Amino acid sequence: MISTAIRVARVGSAAELAAAALVMLGFPALMLAALVPSVPAFAALAAVTYLADHYLHRKGSYLINRLSKVRAGLSIRFLIRQLLLVLLLARLSLSDDLLFYGAVACFIAFYGLQAPHGALVTLIRNRRRMPVATRNIDLKSRIRIPDAPPRGLLHRSAEKMLHLDLFAVAGILLSAELGSAGFGFLGIGLTVGGGTGYVLRLLPYVRGRRTPPRADVVLAAVDDWLAAYKPETVLYFSGSKDSAYQVNMWLETMEQLDTRPLIILRERVILNNLAPTTVPVICVPGGVHLMNLDLSTVRVALYAANVGKNIHLLRVPTMKHVFIGHGDSDKLASVNPYSKVYDEVWTAGRAGRDRYAIADVGVRDDDIVEVGRPQLAPIQSWQGVPEGPRGGAADERCPTVLYAPTWEGWDGNPGNTSIVLAGENIVKKLVAADPPVRVLYKPHPFTGTVSKDAKAAHQRITALVEKAAAERATDPRFVADKAAQAEAASDLARIEARIAELTGKGGARGDEAEATRDGIVDVHRHEEIARLRAEWNEAYWRSFPSYEHRVITGAEPRLYDCFNVSDAMVSDISSVVSDFIASGKPYAVTDSGELGAEEFKRQNTAVRAAVILSNSAAELGGLLDAVRDPSADPLADARKELKQYLLGPDEPKSIDQFNAAVADLALKAEARNVGQQSRLGAANADVAEAAELTNAVPGQRTASAGETDGVNAV
Repeated sequence: MISTAIRVARVGSAAELAAAALVMLGFPALMLAALVPSVPAFAALAAVTYLADHYLHRKGSYLINRLSKVRAGLSIRFLIRQLLLVLLLARLSLSDDLLFYGAVACFIAFYGLQAPHGALVTLIRNRRRMPVATRNIDLKSRIRIPDAPPRGLLHRSAEKMLHLDLFAVAGILLSAELGSAGFGFLGIGLTVGGGTGYVLRLLPYVRGRRTPPRADVVLAAVDDWLAAYKPETVLYFSGSKDSAYQVNMWLETMEQLDTRPLIILRERVILNNLAPTTVPVICVPGGVHLMNLDLSTVRVALYAANVGKNIHLLRVPTMKHVFIGHGDSDKLASVNPYSKVYDEVWTAGRAGRDRYAIADVGVRDDDIVEVGRPQLAPIQSWQGVPEGPRGGAADERCPTVLYAPTWEGWDGNPGNTSIVLAGENIVKKLVAADPPVRVLYKPHPFTGTVSKDAKAAHQRITALVEKAAAERATDPRFVADKAAQAEAASDLARIEARIAELTGKGGARGDEAEATRDGIVDVHRHEEIARLRAEWNEAYWRSFPSYEHRVITGAEPRLYDCFNVSDAMVSDISSVVSDFIASGKPYAVTDSGELGAEEFKRQNTAVRAAVILSNSAAELGGLLDAVRDPSADPLADARKELKQYLLGPDEPKSIDQFNAAVADLALKAEARNVGQQSRLGAANADVAEAAELTNAVPGQRTASAGETDGVNAV
């Protein structure tokens, strides 16, 4: 019943639900305590409402937002509590007492201070919001950007201001209980003085040298930097907060380009979620500002997503525009008709080219270039299951099977994900396999965000894996190397401490303006962090037995790290499958839409070398047989052929193919620009020549004044 209430109220936990109930019931109870009247009861209930309200704000509860929508926002709740305190004083027959008038005057004055306080906070935030936010760009030498105000002034400022009424409330209650007005007036003075002081503390940050320069000055400084840097290749991205991974996957590739790279983002939330990189980054929320940037040296623009805001850069004719996407799969998104707007579409291998041909959405074959997938370089090729114990069963290492389903998507199609119809069947068969295997469950980060059935299935699968892990821990067939795990845990703690130290140095900035001013990555620190993350990954897998089932969520370890420790994978139609094929390892894909194996293979290229699973997962044995005896794997040759078809040849390396494609397209852009200048020059010459000829040919004789008059007279 509690879980149902949590779901209906859209809160995250039982504690949050209890806090919400206390807020809802606390105010009627406060009114009752004021009417009785009872000072101790009122004080206790006021404390409960203060604490419950504060807890909900700290949790960012959905209910807080809903209360604001029904005119019961934060300021109103504080005002109601203050009015009920005045009612309490009246019921205590103190309405003719000086304390009563002091309380009324205090709360009116305090409420009046909310307007200048809110206005100043809003003004400071707006003035410190840059028209263009940057990373790895030196603007400090070009413009003056002052330090941000102390975080305590602006962070949760409305709550801090309103909670200053605690002094007055506590003092008045003490005075009412003890019969001494001194406590009340002391509290009143502290509340009004504190509120006034808060407002005065904000004033210096709205004028003078503590405010950032005007938008036109900032934009001019960015143009100066662009003129000096002369970017040649741009990665352009626009999207929601949850789509930041789509640009993050291209950061390492951008760092390896032979040309001068630049990343252009359109949303501040993407900038805040951008992974560390050494590439210069410009975030330009305004379309007009973007179109006014000097990008005359850019010859190639790369697009990772098909979104409406792409038009703001697509309109520039001096550069060539390329859709590179954010994954390679047989989903409809991989053949979006929007792709026609680009000069070229780059795919990993031949499969992408054929996909567009079959879809017939208007993308010409001549405009498709196969460049491989540079991001797949970290994926290791399979050498078979290593022999010998590694904390597993007595005779051989326990093979690892990764279950990495995709999410449910927006359209409710049952074929999108296996998690709802097949997920539990897959996991049950894997944890019960004999000989045993180890299960890693890594769901898509969007799982359960749209479908409650998918969320519930994910929770059940998580419980299954955790229960199986607990049972295996007591199984005498499996013996853990406690000393090795302790050493790995020690290594993890050391590495995490060092990473925290490195990322903490100058990492946290006061606000967007400060981050723009100081957000230049330390290359040596960046490289050390990358090395430490690799060490962390290696230590992570050593920190628990290689036979232990595990649920893996969050950014670390990465999906590719899970690929490298796995011997096989079960997944759905998504780019995960195409990426896993780079390893050459056996894999299975679930036909959740129940198309049938042959039709499923016909419609989805990436599953042609896969074990096809029905929703019952009855075919899972074929995958496990291939893992245990690679020599008897019937799909090994098919996987090799499919790998080249989907991802292109191993040589030359994908990053080399990518760089070559960039260089080739840059030459085409330059040739176009030179040709355009020549045509404009020729056109101007023709116009000039025509003007000269016009001046050289005798014109019609102009009638004299007398002749004109004569004609008019007639």
